[in-house]
Amino acid sequence: MTEPFDHLLEKYARLVVRVGANVQPGQEVVVSALPEQADAARAITAEAYRVGASRVTLEYRDPFAKRAAVEHGPEEMLGKAQEHEFVQVRGWKQTRPAMISLTGNPHPTLMDGLDPARLAKAVPVELIQEVMPLTTTNQVAWTVVGAPTKGWADSVGVSDVAALWDAVATSMRLHEADPIAAWQAHVARLGARAAVLNAHGFDKIRYRGPGTDLTLGLTSRSRWIGGAVQNEAGVEFVPNMPTEEVFVSPDWRRAEGTVRTSAPFFLASMGALVEGLELEVRDGTVTGATAERGEEAVQAQFDLIPRSRHFGEVAIVDADSAVAATGLVYKDMLFDENVGSHIAWGMGYTAAMDDTVQLSQEQRIDEGLNQANTHVDIVIGSPEVQIDGIHADGSSVAVTRGNEFVLSD
Repeated sequence: MTEPFDHLLEKYARLVVRVGANVQPGQEVVVSALPEQADAARAITAEAYRVGASRVTLEYRDPFAKRAAVEHGPEEMLGKAQEHEFVQVRGWKQTRPAMISLTGNPHPTLMDGLDPARLAKAVPVELIQEVMPLTTTNQVAWTVVGAPTKGWADSVGVSDVAALWDAVATSMRLHEADPIAAWQAHVARLGARAAVLNAHGFDKIRYRGPGTDLTLGLTSRSRWIGGAVQNEAGVEFVPNMPTEEVFVSPDWRRAEGTVRTSAPFFLASMGALVEGLELEVRDGTVTGATAERGEEAVQAQFDLIPRSRHFGEVAIVDADSAVAATGLVYKDMLFDENVGSHIAWGMGYTAAMDDTVQLSQEQRIDEGLNQANTHVDIVIGSPEVQIDGIHADGSSVAVTRGNEFVLSD
């Protein structure tokens, strides 16, 4: 590690609290973490109080308890949340806390050997349905950040936790003289890139490369965004740290073609690593899925979660990515989605489709914005994959070539 751990952790917490969640004086904060991530959770808690948080609640969840339930618990209780959990979430709808979630699986093989069907049933779908509107419609300021642990470092294949922290620090621009200023400049660059895309008003986006020829339609409401967004109170925050993407919510009904992932990804809800995934897409629906690894887990999620076979995000990441510069496969969606351009099945974001926040879920679906109790990003970009924007008249414009963003205004 290039600097004392306590100094690095303090800088990290400062960035997460002041830029990621942008905690406001007097605001409540909720930090969600695993027990192994306690050091980072505690540092974030202390920093939140420094900036004036009124109360910080630490929510620890234990994956070993989940495994025990899947392995031995009664099937009718799998995925059933307790009433106090619903009460807590409903309270958040009133208090509007800043929400900070820590990611980075310290036990990536913990769910190996479990029945995929029981594992899928263990997902607390009803509770997720209560929580997701808070974040997907930006009712609150929220951010997701990594928290290195030994188990995560081992799965990534680095020498130790310090080496993983160094990689995360690079991805988070913590080695810059002023990380907060560096992030503000980075967010501005992503915002400018999104503005260029919006100025073109594309009707479709097409990805073409080895194993991939996929076209995704947009709606007249679709809007590219990148970096920072605002919650309903007008507070600017950065939902994902790190982030290297500009993204848009597509029309879920207008996707056609085939696609192959260019990087592995960890399907967290199923505890499964997925590699070599290939999808067939017809009339906006995933009609076929095969994978070199993790196929059963993907199929189980598609079968369990309504509308998970439709797309909710289209994203562009080019060779400037600080995450890609580390050369690692993190086996964590937050980091791995920022290695290259990607798409996501499941929930689409109201922030990336104008005038949909006040609509009901059914109305959003009618307008082309997919709604589902999952959101899974899969990387499909590489230097061999080119992205084109297609106008309503059928004319095509290069957006990326050789993994470089080439579109101009």
